Amino acid sequence: MPTNHRDSALPVSRATDGQGRKRLLVVGNGMASLRFLERLTEGCPGLYDVACVGAEPQAAYNRVLLSSLLGGEIDEAATAFRGLDWYESHGIRLITGAPVTAIDRENGQAIVGDAHVLPFDTLVLAVGSLPIRLPKPGMDLPGVITFRDLSDVAAIRKAAVEHAKAIVIGGGLLGLEAAAGLAKRGIDTTLLHVMDRLMERQLDHEAAGLVRRAMEERGVRVILGADTAAVEGDGRVERLRLADGTVLPADLVVMSVGVRPSLALAQGAGLATNRGILVDDRMATSDPRIFALGECAEHRGLVYGLVEPSYEQADTLARHLSGQSVAYEGTHLATSLKISGLPVFSAGLVDTPADAEAVTLFDPGAGLYRKLLLREGRLVGAVFVGDIAEQASCKALIRSGEPVGDVDDLMFGRPAPQSLAA
Repeated sequence: MPTNHRDSALPVSRATDGQGRKRLLVVGNGMASLRFLERLTEGCPGLYDVACVGAEPQAAYNRVLLSSLLGGEIDEAATAFRGLDWYESHGIRLITGAPVTAIDRENGQAIVGDAHVLPFDTLVLAVGSLPIRLPKPGMDLPGVITFRDLSDVAAIRKAAVEHAKAIVIGGGLLGLEAAAGLAKRGIDTTLLHVMDRLMERQLDHEAAGLVRRAMEERGVRVILGADTAAVEGDGRVERLRLADGTVLPADLVVMSVGVRPSLALAQGAGLATNRGILVDDRMATSDPRIFALGECAEHRGLVYGLVEPSYEQADTLARHLSGQSVAYEGTHLATSLKISGLPVFSAGLVDTPADAEAVTLFDPGAGLYRKLLLREGRLVGAVFVGDIAEQASCKALIRSGEPVGDVDDLMFGRPAPQSLAA
């Protein structure tokens, strides 16, 4: 079992580690898991005897940079967060490349691989999510690859040989990033999206149109309203057929149509689940000794697939396990990113409801779009493309619900403060 410490078979005894510390086991070593470990060790170092188990062979890395890695803008080392020495110096036993296969709640044990046992008094599940594959014929052919982790990037790079034709299915953020990364490598790339606009959850039609233009300017062919019927080929991917009969040649198909929470471990342990692992405001599951956070958790009916909510949940749980009285009340979602070099921001509502007013600024030639959604003088949504300088102010106003002072300040930017000098 790959690990960075000496013991391969760990002791099974429970309760404490001989120093009066309870055993804390974290399952999953992704971005949310690392954030939790950082906050816990900052706030109360040495409070727990901590072990962390990750299924991937690497320690936690920055998934946000996968498209830059795919496009050759950075190397794999640039995606790393903390070296193994950080875990060791903070007293965390990190086990990598070893999935937890079962949880024995009665005896407080987690089974790693086939037979290794890790004891726990407190368990944190940060097992993330799994990429969705469309239930269509041919999705198991060699050459159909998801875009989710470092191994996927390696597989896409191997398949994206010179003169290859690539098709990316999915016009959400990950799909756009995958398509941009492939195009940057000089690959003939087509992006398919079943909806009538890209990133429909974050952008309205005008903003999505600017994003589409930016993608096309970088060599990505975009086809909207594209319903995939099947992937076809003799032994491997050769073409993709749409529901309208259109046939597109393909050597590589990248699947990016969303993710679903990883539930098998929790369900096998008898924890309450719905779309995700059900948690309360302190991130506790139906078993008070077991907590969940990040993409696998469902809080107040919502499953978040973004980094910011995962970090807020990690902060809440770290404070709770440090003895503080704290509650996670949900996250007001906001998106701030660059798509093919084009800055994009959205928060709150995207499309204009009947009871709200939209104030817009649109200059297609300059690639600039700003929309503010106001309800009774309060900001309930914002979409910016091209210039996102006022994003922090918009996020604060949407979250606080305070009345907007001067709409022009949000639309055009606040004037620079005047000098007090005579």
